Amino acid sequence: MQSYKDLIVWQKSFELVKVVYNLSKKFPKEELYGLTSQIRRATVSIPSNIAEGYTRKSRQEYTQFLRIAFGSGAELETQLLLAKDLKLAPTEEIYNVYNQLQEVMKMLNKLISSLNPSG
Repeated sequence: MQSYKDLIVWQKSFELVKVVYNLSKKFPKEELYGLTSQIRRATVSIPSNIAEGYTRKSRQEYTQFLRIAFGSGAELETQLLLAKDLKLAPTEEIYNVYNQLQEVMKMLNKLISSLNPSG
């Protein structure tokens, strides 16, 4: 592997950012500095931390950045559930994004486990 861009988890999380941006465009304008901003920051943090971790020199540092990415995924999950309950966008679209996020989270979890077989 030459680059973090070769990682499927990075590719899928990068695509997730675009989907979340399109979804959050549908949120009410009064949410621009609230949930819209939060949801976008959490999403961007996922591929950003995967990329930064990949460039680190040690497995321990890489794993730490992957854990941060995973934590951002948990933030995004919470924010999507809140957006659904507040009816900020069509429920079906939120669930589609939620399902994409779950795939990324599973991949991150597997990658973290593979880098730290002892836990």
